[in-house]
Amino acid sequence: GQIRYSVPEETEKGYIVGNISKDLGLEPRELAERGVRIISKGKTQLFSLSPRSGSLVTAGRIDREELCAQSATCLLNFKVLVEDRVKLYGVEVEVVDINDNAPKFEAENLFVKISEIAAPGARYPLPEAVDPDVGINSLQSYQLSPNRHFSLHLQTGDDGTINPELVLERTLDREEEPTHHLVLTAYDGGNPRRSSTALIQVTVLDTNDNAPVFDQPVYRVKVLENVAPGTLLLTVRASDPDEGANGKVTYKFRKINEKHSLLFHLHENTGEMTVAKNLDYEECSLYEMEIQAEDGGGLKGRTKVVVMVEDVNDNRPEVTITSLFSPVREDAPPGTVILLFNAHDQDSGKNGQVVCSIQENPSFKLENSVDDYYRLLTAQILDREKASEYNITVTATDRGTPSMSTEVHITLYVADINDNPPAFSQTSYSVYLPENNPRGTSIFSVSAHDPDDEENAKVTYSLVENTIQGAPLSSYVSINSDTGVLYALQSFDYEQFQNLQMQVKASDNGHPPLSSNVSLSVFLLDQNDHHHHHHHH
Repeated sequence: GQIRYSVPEETEKGYIVGNISKDLGLEPRELAERGVRIISKGKTQLFSLSPRSGSLVTAGRIDREELCAQSATCLLNFKVLVEDRVKLYGVEVEVVDINDNAPKFEAENLFVKISEIAAPGARYPLPEAVDPDVGINSLQSYQLSPNRHFSLHLQTGDDGTINPELVLERTLDREEEPTHHLVLTAYDGGNPRRSSTALIQVTVLDTNDNAPVFDQPVYRVKVLENVAPGTLLLTVRASDPDEGANGKVTYKFRKINEKHSLLFHLHENTGEMTVAKNLDYEECSLYEMEIQAEDGGGLKGRTKVVVMVEDVNDNRPEVTITSLFSPVREDAPPGTVILLFNAHDQDSGKNGQVVCSIQENPSFKLENSVDDYYRLLTAQILDREKASEYNITVTATDRGTPSMSTEVHITLYVADINDNPPAFSQTSYSVYLPENNPRGTSIFSVSAHDPDDEENAKVTYSLVENTIQGAPLSSYVSINSDTGVLYALQSFDYEQFQNLQMQVKASDNGHPPLSSNVSLSVFLLDQNDHHHHHHHH
């Protein structure tokens, strides 16, 4: 089971706590032989074994206040191992409090101010003394030095603490005796009893029959939001005709919320109120607070301060684009919406009024609808072949002085429609071809260009159907549909015909396709007369 001992605190090192060898049923010399030792959980070792006497002794000074503070009982537990029995024995040592601490006042001098009109029975709390000992050794009572005007009343709290109060027994008279010196003594109940004292100086105050009065019930001030911290806003002033402390006034904010108290500073003695931090009209434009003036005798007066913050143009307009309709078809009707956006400025009044504009461009116009919403519209039909994209800059400017502005850049792409037929490089073509040409020779090459985009600009060539001397044109000539190169499918004879007339058609690949025609004349050149004579060979 448990082995129990007790030891008073603050004993010399080596103090015999108890005969542990006897309690373990061993001889003193067996402590070493059997490997008896103390096992404690990591705390500084407070006890040791004395192999000579077979006793448990203190290993150093034990301070109950340090170990157990205000606990009523102070128990230390550890184990003793008898190694060859492989057995652990629990040991519990009670540290017994001794009265080694006196009750202590936090301050040795205490000042109490009492007005000469205070009525008998008035109570004034005094500071408590603290004694770290426990039980009877801790604080038990207070005593006040004998005097004509005051007695001591002890108030016992729910938790057993004793609070001393000074009670006024007889009216004070400042003219007769301006100060009173008293001694408050705190005692504990130990043996021997310990005590300590605090000196109380009671100052009798002149009757304070005037409260401070402010010059104005309300102070109003206007201030620009960008004034530097430290700027003086106004000075409040309260007067009090009493003399000395009763007439000396200090100023304080009353019922001010924490945010406001950081923004403004009030000088306690001069009543000067300054800006402590940067103000922001957008966050708050009006502050109301109360200021209190208190004289040295505790009488108070009040006033109200209203600070109106004035807007400065310190915010640029913000532009928010809601929609951008790009690309836009080149045949979009005038009035087609390209851009929807909103312009906003956090400032107020003129500083927050926004005007938007775009750089001059006959193709676009800007319309303002309600609530700073704007629409950018086409003002005419566009032509991709003239301009396939537009860089448009929207400028939002506020009406402040000086004004602030924001620019937004947008790129608008124009989508192609098939609105251009292919165009030939000439209005008509004439080709001269020597007769008796080899079959399959290339006669000529036509070319047409289409300024549209992609498929709308891809050109295909063909011959317009026709008959020549009863035979289809396509039996004489062919055209490469991609390159526009014309080929002779036969050898032509000048006697047969002097020229061929045809129409070449160029079509684009749009939906629907657009086309144009050009006329082409092929003139045959007579070789020479010999040729005619030998014609039949």
